[in-house]
Amino acid sequence: MAHDEQLEPTFTRAGEATTARVTRIPDGEMLPETAYRIIHDESMLDGNARLNLATFVTTWMDEHGDRLYHDAFDKNMIDKDEYPATAAIEEYCWRILADLWNAPDPDDAIGTSTIGSSEACMLGGLALKRRWQHARRAAGKSTETPNLIMSSAVQVCWEKFCNFFDIEMRFIDTSDEHPLMDGTGLEDVVDENTIGVVVIMGVTYTGSYEPVTKVAAKLDEIQAATGLDIPIHVDGASGAMVAPFLQPDLEWDFRVERVQSINTSGHKYGLVYPGVGWVVWRNTAALPEDLVFRVSYLGGSMPTFAINFSRPGAQVLLQYYRFLRLGREGYRAIQQASQDVAVFLSGEIGALDAYELLTDGTDIPVFAWRQAPGYTDKWTLYHLAERLRIKGWLVPAYPLSGDQSDQTVMRIVCRNGLSHDLAEDLLRDIREETEFLDGLEAPMPHEGLVQTFHH
Repeated sequence: MAHDEQLEPTFTRAGEATTARVTRIPDGEMLPETAYRIIHDESMLDGNARLNLATFVTTWMDEHGDRLYHDAFDKNMIDKDEYPATAAIEEYCWRILADLWNAPDPDDAIGTSTIGSSEACMLGGLALKRRWQHARRAAGKSTETPNLIMSSAVQVCWEKFCNFFDIEMRFIDTSDEHPLMDGTGLEDVVDENTIGVVVIMGVTYTGSYEPVTKVAAKLDEIQAATGLDIPIHVDGASGAMVAPFLQPDLEWDFRVERVQSINTSGHKYGLVYPGVGWVVWRNTAALPEDLVFRVSYLGGSMPTFAINFSRPGAQVLLQYYRFLRLGREGYRAIQQASQDVAVFLSGEIGALDAYELLTDGTDIPVFAWRQAPGYTDKWTLYHLAERLRIKGWLVPAYPLSGDQSDQTVMRIVCRNGLSHDLAEDLLRDIREETEFLDGLEAPMPHEGLVQTFHH
């Protein structure tokens, strides 16, 4: 009788009975069930995404979102001629965001989807650079040494942008006196080569909003004194999908005239699986025409502006699904529930003698804390993070930026899906592990401890 591998018990088949880790393509085939099982079983070593409290990225959608994702994962977003409906839905989404962010004339705004906020930030930065170049050339001046000003607490994508596109980074270092960039010191770093200032709505280190209106006011003073008209790009990776619903009266968006562009992560508090981002300009004049490419669309021409070309269209459909399914009230309810959990947890953790809060989750639903000064020399927050990881929780410990880089903090990101019930389980484990560490008779060893989280 001919050998039939499908009749063999699962874990005795070729690939399962021997090592399956390969660094070159195998010579022969493998049963699809076996290939699936091997990869599925190896990925079990990953942590539980729902318990990852380091990430801002959405880890849960409902079954209808899952179904829509499955329906559309084969669509290539850049192929607008083949998938005109997906292209139209992309435009619906960024026009919704233009309206949500109070564009002066939503019909004159322009935007695009991206692969996460990293690409969106780069597009916003490129538009700032190109506008500056055009103005300098028109004035007969050099375009050789552009600079971009930002807080030392920016996400690493801005360092990548400046590195890739030959722009000098000029940091405003965070400090205990000025933990956020609030306009202080801008006059010392702004000059005629400044292409713009990046303001963060939702600092990844602590969850706080940088005050856009204060930065804009300082730039107004600088313009009055020097004539330099410096635009603002708002990095709203997290906060741009929180503030419109939880702090609707806060002026941070296109209501502030200096704000020329805003980015956000649809896959963060936009509540969509990774990875999709968005960037919107206040008007078409803010996006230089020579950065826009024209593609065929329904027999006409459609503008496109992106660094990436082939990329998934499914997440764009999921974003539109979220907008339709939730509306303003649904988004408000979800973000409020996440914030309620954040405020509950921060209040309980801040009440423990071992800890001191830096933020409480009342901006975006994110908060950070540090060990109370002089509390103990037996253990650090890195030890607490290690103890919590044993129980399945990923709660990062890391140093702050700028002049605060000698301070270690922990941070919790409260997302849709982190229920109050789960939060109580986490709080119980934090209390138990803090009690365990406090009970040590000798200091914990530091050997082998590594920082596993990076901004």
